[in-house]
Amino acid sequence: MLLELFLGFLKVGCFAFGGAYGAIPLIRDVVLSYGWMGDEELTYLIAVSESTPGPIMVNLATYVGSSQAGFLGAATATLAVVFPAFCIILLITAVLKTAVKNKYTQAVLRGLKPCIAGIILATGTNMIVSHCFISFPSIQPDIRNIAIVFLLAIAMAIWKKRFQKRLSPLLLILLSACFGVVVYGI
Repeated sequence: MLLELFLGFLKVGCFAFGGAYGAIPLIRDVVLSYGWMGDEELTYLIAVSESTPGPIMVNLATYVGSSQAGFLGAATATLAVVFPAFCIILLITAVLKTAVKNKYTQAVLRGLKPCIAGIILATGTNMIVSHCFISFPSIQPDIRNIAIVFLLAIAMAIWKKRFQKRLSPLLLILLSACFGVVVYGI
């Protein structure tokens, strides 16, 4: 089990470009392929990981590892997910001055930006669609989830129009929690 956790989250750490939001599809793929938890539980975990302090990717790895193999599993998964980034940062600091000025490095980084934006958009769209419709064969809408998404979209639009800036993620999380309490009850 520990080896599976290490290899699974090492894969996430090695191939997760664009930060945690870009890593969510990869984490979902790894967690579901190993059968560590279901899609619904993972979605809840993503929400909790986003609202707790610390990097989402590390929070997710720690929780999944803990749920599978206790403290040792949490430590293993966390180490595996941060190890590649740690090594890359050490390497980058050694060659930072020349790499940043290199036109090919700049081209690669500029080329990755739209890819990461597309991955984040696809993940968000997938999560909204999969949780606003109960079952795909008959496509029954879950009115409560749709109502929350609609209320959040309205709140974001009103905030943007009123204050001329985007709603902060912290306020968005708090609003989501409030809407969830109102729509689903305690």
